Amino acid sequence: MPVDATLPYDDSNIFARILRGEIPSKRVYEDEFALAFHDIAPQAPLHILVIPKGRYVSWADFSATASEAEIAGFVRAVGKVAADAGLVESGYRLLANTGLDSHQEVPHLHVHIMAGRKLGPLLAR
Repeated sequence: MPVDATLPYDDSNIFARILRGEIPSKRVYEDEFALAFHDIAPQAPLHILVIPKGRYVSWADFSATASEAEIAGFVRAVGKVAADAGLVESGYRLLANTGLDSHQEVPHLHVHIMAGRKLGPLLAR
């Protein structure tokens, strides 16, 4: 059972369907632990989503229940995607919304990698 009970895992969520190949995506990276693909509604000139291949709802769920190999593999995948995209020198933003108050829309853990321009403050004031 997921740690974040406010958003139960839904096997029909869009990311689960992308993982199963039911919905196409513009993939940029894949290994045994993670899949990365371009966001279909980018919020920055470069906007890539990285998702773990396991059934994890949120960062709380993932950090509490994923194996050490899954955690290390996912974190390394995020770093590799950013490096492969040439973002390390210029900088990028990582964003992972968790739960309803943060406006998490898909009940599958995902990290947004956003870059390509100065992104401004993290939160609107």
